[in-house]
Amino acid sequence: MNRLQGKVALITGAARGIGLAIAKRYVEEGASVVINDLDPVLAEKAAAPLGGIAIAADVSDSAAVARMFEQVAKRCGRLDVLVNNAGISGVEGNPELAAQFRDKQLQQVAEMAAGGPIVTHLDATVGMSDADWRRMLAVHLDGTFFCSREALRIMNPQLSGAIINMGSIMGTAGGAGAASYCAAKAGILGFTRSLAREVVTRNIRVNAIAPGWIETDMTSFLAEMKALIAAQTPMHRLGEPDDIAWAAVYLASEEAKFVTGQVLSPNGGWHMSQ
Repeated sequence: MNRLQGKVALITGAARGIGLAIAKRYVEEGASVVINDLDPVLAEKAAAPLGGIAIAADVSDSAAVARMFEQVAKRCGRLDVLVNNAGISGVEGNPELAAQFRDKQLQQVAEMAAGGPIVTHLDATVGMSDADWRRMLAVHLDGTFFCSREALRIMNPQLSGAIINMGSIMGTAGGAGAASYCAAKAGILGFTRSLAREVVTRNIRVNAIAPGWIETDMTSFLAEMKALIAAQTPMHRLGEPDDIAWAAVYLASEEAKFVTGQVLSPNGGWHMSQ
């Protein structure tokens, strides 16, 4: 308890899933939270029981991000922790595309198990539009940059702060059929290391979390694939949002005061080389 006492934290994409789990743990540990989400109704619904502030903004829009941080500075007076959590899977609102991806993956597994030949191909990259590619990078990579840049305008004069970027095991291991997502997450990890070196002179720490497979709305479309993923994971289960929240508590706390430029990867052992 009280590991984050008196700190002000902004968590993007925090109306549900991992972001909301982080916000809840932060409040339990004594922090005041600012809940960001694209949907203002969902943001307010998440913030209200936590005594937090809700600010709706699209993190891929630099002007909207600047306005959000202006509100944070005005209403809170400081910012101690930024968690760049907002993200998309690329299949939101498109259940047909999600089902196609899942079914092709399962068919490939069946063909491999039967000894081949492999006649089912994902072809996700060759079929990806310019708009879909750019949207993925805009939300994940641009959003992380835009929010970090504005956070530093507040943190730099304080000579203190912690930025936590949400990567993924897909940013290091890669994943078939998810080139844009993997590229965005890999970019976030490179950005994390570079920024950590840049701002360390102001006593600002920058780290990343690279979650494994977690039970959230973003992974709900995987359906029966989850059993295969669990079988490939040494802990034999998918993670829960709270598993990531505890990592975020640690990286924001004084317990991590000698930790910067690092990637912490709660993944149940799925990716041993992280």
